[in-house]
Amino acid sequence: MLGPVMSETIMARSGDPQDPLEDVRIPTKVKLSALWSATMFLYVYGDYFGLYRPSQLKEMLAGVMGPLGPASQQVLLGVSVMMAIPSVMVFLSLALPAVVARWTNITLGIVYSLIVLATMPGSWRFYLFLSAIEICLCLAIVWIAWRWPRTRPAAP
Repeated sequence: MLGPVMSETIMARSGDPQDPLEDVRIPTKVKLSALWSATMFLYVYGDYFGLYRPSQLKEMLAGVMGPLGPASQQVLLGVSVMMAIPSVMVFLSLALPAVVARWTNITLGIVYSLIVLATMPGSWRFYLFLSAIEICLCLAIVWIAWRWPRTRPAAP
């Protein structure tokens, strides 16, 4: 229980508890960048946790990349490109002109939702859980980019 002096100090700093909390409008580009960042964390954690599956390290030492088969320069390059794109989208969502950013986010959000869907059959529960969240985040990217606010010309 807080003493009367402490309670008054907290009330003075936070204002009337009935006042609405301050909330700012987050720019669309920042929302998209944050969603790509969160998606990348899930990709990394999913791959990391996957290392703990029985015999996974044995397959890796044998040079096998799960359903992709033997690790080759082409396979590793393809996977690298596939993971580099969402990583770069963290920046590009902020840096590209709005029209280009909008269509890039819509397109890639759909593409990565489909990629994740394709990897789900036969997966372990942890991966299915992370994949479901990844799909939700990618679809949120599509939704936010689709509903990108438009500026209105100033009235004469």
